[in-house]
Amino acid sequence: MLKTLGLLVVTALAEIIGCYLPYLWLKKNASAWLLMPAGLSLALFVWLLSLHPAASGRVYAAYGGGYVATALIWLWKVDGVPLAATDNCSRSIDLSTLLSQFAA
Repeated sequence: MLKTLGLLVVTALAEIIGCYLPYLWLKKNASAWLLMPAGLSLALFVWLLSLHPAASGRVYAAYGGGYVATALIWLWKVDGVPLAATDNCSRSIDLSTLLSQFAA
């Protein structure tokens, strides 16, 4: 279970980084060179998706819960945006969805 949970988090981070770097280039006037690691990160994301146990609805539901929780932590830690009570409530619901998929 911990291996799969770790894989979900790493997959989410690869997707977030792959989308965040072009955002920095487009909106924050960062170097276009950021598109290279962005492309590599998205390629890593696709490869990591292929490592998940099965391409079923249950895996994607678990990934969705892990993605939202990881994205909220990114928002807080990287972007420096304080989380609202509704963000924490959403993260709790998403994490419970994630964990319930492992119990099934």
